[in-house]
Amino acid sequence: MDTLRSIESFVKAVQAGSIAAGARLQGITAAAASQNIQRLERSLGTRLLMRTTRKLAMTESGELYYAEVQPIIEALAKAQSVITEFQGQPQGRLRIGSSVAFGRHVLMSLIPAFTRTYPKVSIELVLSDHSLDHVTEDIDISIRFKQQLEPGLVARKIATVPVLFCAAPAYLQQKGIPQTPEALSGHDCLLFRIPVNGRLLSWTFNRNGMLYEPEIEPSIICNDIDSLHRLALEGAGIARLAAFVANEDILKGSLVPLFRPSAAYPDMMAAESLPLEFYACFRDKHAITNKVRVFMDYLVREIPASWSSL
Repeated sequence: MDTLRSIESFVKAVQAGSIAAGARLQGITAAAASQNIQRLERSLGTRLLMRTTRKLAMTESGELYYAEVQPIIEALAKAQSVITEFQGQPQGRLRIGSSVAFGRHVLMSLIPAFTRTYPKVSIELVLSDHSLDHVTEDIDISIRFKQQLEPGLVARKIATVPVLFCAAPAYLQQKGIPQTPEALSGHDCLLFRIPVNGRLLSWTFNRNGMLYEPEIEPSIICNDIDSLHRLALEGAGIARLAAFVANEDILKGSLVPLFRPSAAYPDMMAAESLPLEFYACFRDKHAITNKVRVFMDYLVREIPASWSSL
């Protein structure tokens, strides 16, 4: 078992990019991980890693050894998970990555009921709009909207969320109400920059089956949805918000949804904005353990249908 622990320290150090980061994945100290690797090198009679102040690199022997032992460590972790979960309810740590807004507005309200149903599962949340690496950050499952998907991940669609273009009543009283998407060119538009790739999230509409993007000039750009939400509430302009962010304020009258004719705004032209599609993502199919599967199924079942009712 000591040899396996040493091999695991070596594999995790390579995957995480440093001995200290690999040790965190193992739940041990950096000193203990370093000793494990040194013990392994002595037993093999060769150096596996070259340590410098800036980076960690494998020797030629290390690369050959890593290619052979990495699949073994992954298979052992999978076997441990299968046996543990076979013996009873899903259990153990479930590390979940998510965009900040989805975590704050959706996961925080859903997770308490999940943990009551599965008390042996302990949740760790990692909320970030930047790219999350499943290996180096030890993520079991990440929730991403379509524009955040990356090559190599296994993804399952779990929700389609309506998107609403909203503004505060005070802003609309001052600047007027855009009756059509084309009228957005004369308004203050609050745009979201996607942290993963640095691109602006487009404002796309569907009219009679044809997709189009009206010409707009952003007045404020931000890489945080909740900040754009706040700016819209303060009357700074028009924001594109997921229903789970905007619905409560729409119900209170703090925000007005645009391009949706109503008794209060009968002249507004209807225009359908493209929804956000959310996916559960995994490193590979072997990462879909029982605890991951029950959480994913729970999200599909519990994500509220009321998002589309306004």
